[in-house]
Amino acid sequence: MKIATFNINGIKARLPALLDWLDEAKPDVAVLQELKSVDEGVPHEPFEERGYAIETHGQKSFNGVAILSKLPLEDVVRGLPGDESDEQARWIEATVAGERAVRICGLYLPNGNPAPGPKYDYKLAWLERMEARVKELLALEEPVLFAGDYNIIPQPEDAAKPQAWIDDALFLPETRKAWRRLLALGLTDALRAVHPHRPPAERLRDFTFWDYQAGAWDRDNGIRIDHLLLSPQAADLLEDAQIDRAIRGRVKPSDHVPVWIELAA
Repeated sequence: MKIATFNINGIKARLPALLDWLDEAKPDVAVLQELKSVDEGVPHEPFEERGYAIETHGQKSFNGVAILSKLPLEDVVRGLPGDESDEQARWIEATVAGERAVRICGLYLPNGNPAPGPKYDYKLAWLERMEARVKELLALEEPVLFAGDYNIIPQPEDAAKPQAWIDDALFLPETRKAWRRLLALGLTDALRAVHPHRPPAERLRDFTFWDYQAGAWDRDNGIRIDHLLLSPQAADLLEDAQIDRAIRGRVKPSDHVPVWIELAA
């Protein structure tokens, strides 16, 4: 089972690019972030023509997440538990019914800037809620994965210029501490599990985001913030993990690129 995560930065603006990638990469499941559309505004026909069922959790102009699947989707949940007042569309989960059932959680974690401030407080609180949900799902002892734009740079090696991010919410110590707490629960960073010891020159290929400004793509001034974290049962099925880096150099691209894994499921 090939499962990808892709922050598309606007489903209407990037639809042609998204469809081209789907036709080429042919993932069984694609987890999308930043739809920037209400549910009713998300086109279904282009995906259904390609054999995908689609479940969305949208929001006008901001956020929005979705799961596309060529396999049946069951038990869809929209919204991260723990705060009924939270109206931001940042979490969706569903069970993909393949040879093995896999629970897939798609997330668009808050950016948190400027920090300190209310937006950063919201990010940290959101991470606490996510940690609680991860614990609940891990207790089931089933294959589960948490895929999406985490807005977290885990380590200095995950940025071309780590010093430039010292005071950014994506790289602050509290943010990376929350990341380590997730890993400590027993989650596996899929990309690092497959590529644990790349030399620095090769790690440049591990970036998943390049800003539109200041020639970041041409200079390879990127960061790795799109991740797939796996439960122990999902990690046992992991066969490969890669980044579709070349997508960033195409016409009207997202500022993110897809990251995907292969599971023996």
